[in-house]
Amino acid sequence: MLKIFSRKDTTAVDQLFARRARRLERAQVVVGPILEDVRKKGDRALISYARQFDGLEGNSVRIPPSRLLESTEALPKPFLSALDVSSRQIRRFAERQMPKSWNKSFGAGVVLGQEVRPLDSIAAYIPGGRYPLPSTLMMTVIPAQTAGVKLISAASPTPNLETLGTAGYMEVNNFFHMGGAQAVAAFAFGTETVPRADRIVGPGNIYVAAAKKLLAGTAGIDFVAGPTEIFLIAADGDPRYIAADMLAQAEHDTDAAAVLLTTSKRLARRVQREVARQLETLPTGKVASKAIMSNSAIILTASLDEAVEISNRFAPEHLVLYDENLLNKIDNAGSIFLGPWSPEAAGDYVSGPNHVLPTGGVARLRGGLSVLDYIKVITVQQLKREGLQRLAPAIVTLARAEGLEAHARSVEVRLDD
Repeated sequence: MLKIFSRKDTTAVDQLFARRARRLERAQVVVGPILEDVRKKGDRALISYARQFDGLEGNSVRIPPSRLLESTEALPKPFLSALDVSSRQIRRFAERQMPKSWNKSFGAGVVLGQEVRPLDSIAAYIPGGRYPLPSTLMMTVIPAQTAGVKLISAASPTPNLETLGTAGYMEVNNFFHMGGAQAVAAFAFGTETVPRADRIVGPGNIYVAAAKKLLAGTAGIDFVAGPTEIFLIAADGDPRYIAADMLAQAEHDTDAAAVLLTTSKRLARRVQREVARQLETLPTGKVASKAIMSNSAIILTASLDEAVEISNRFAPEHLVLYDENLLNKIDNAGSIFLGPWSPEAAGDYVSGPNHVLPTGGVARLRGGLSVLDYIKVITVQQLKREGLQRLAPAIVTLARAEGLEAHARSVEVRLDD
């Protein structure tokens, strides 16, 4: 049964909001030798682990492009149509997010600007466990394509027809049958078969998260993702919609969390009953019910402002606001869904913004994956003599205050002539 308690029950709130430990330290101990093995032995170690953990039967982890195209051709027409709608929306949003190069005069003799350049190579990790996620392939690859990344690779431990067909549809020719820490290591170090990536993106299990954390200095990463989570803030609303949104998140993982913050005891009770009713016929109910019982709750607050304060403190991955007027009060969230007609599932698949989002409070620091993760913004400075002369007194003064005489002289020598 979904728990209901008051915001005043600080013990229950604190217990719920205690970060659900991913036991990353323990996972790091497990994956450490795997990372080192792949670094030293390359394909030999990678293929061995892929056979052991990922069901690889051949002699190479690379899936031929011809097989990807065959998979695309075998996709049902409704699925292909859905790919078309989804990819178009994701691409349009990524294009709108793309920053531009520019330059501008900042006073006489000083022109400043920026140049936007793509990364050379990226790799996308596509989960393939309980629920293979071809949608994640689109969410990780399309922004990279929009940014202009030349070498795009992807990997999945158990790629099904839909995932392989989506790869063919997206023209991702570097696709690998590998998963877990060994896949992350292969992308971070490079092997005889797998190209090294400048950045590794995408969600995964605890071992993928541990490997990304350990290799974050060797290759760039998006973030270390934890269990998925959704918060909903509503004073009123259709309990069927709210319950359905909570269960849509809960079915991902037994560690998932779904939390409703409301000022209405009546709505709380109706949602509690509706969650129980919908669970009875939900095919993924075994997973969802554990998440609902262990990590989820309805919290009664004295006001919507108090609900916002709690949400901002937690910084949820997904946040549903039934009152659009609350938007300006939200400081921390991975992605926000406004109003009763904006289900989180729309964001998972088709609406356009990315579904690879920060969890576990990381939304205090950054938003979700975007085209910005695949580019570099390089600043450009051009000074003429008059510009340097105008700024020289400040440059020289600051340089000598820091004891860096050569810095000061590098300016003065130009102006002595």
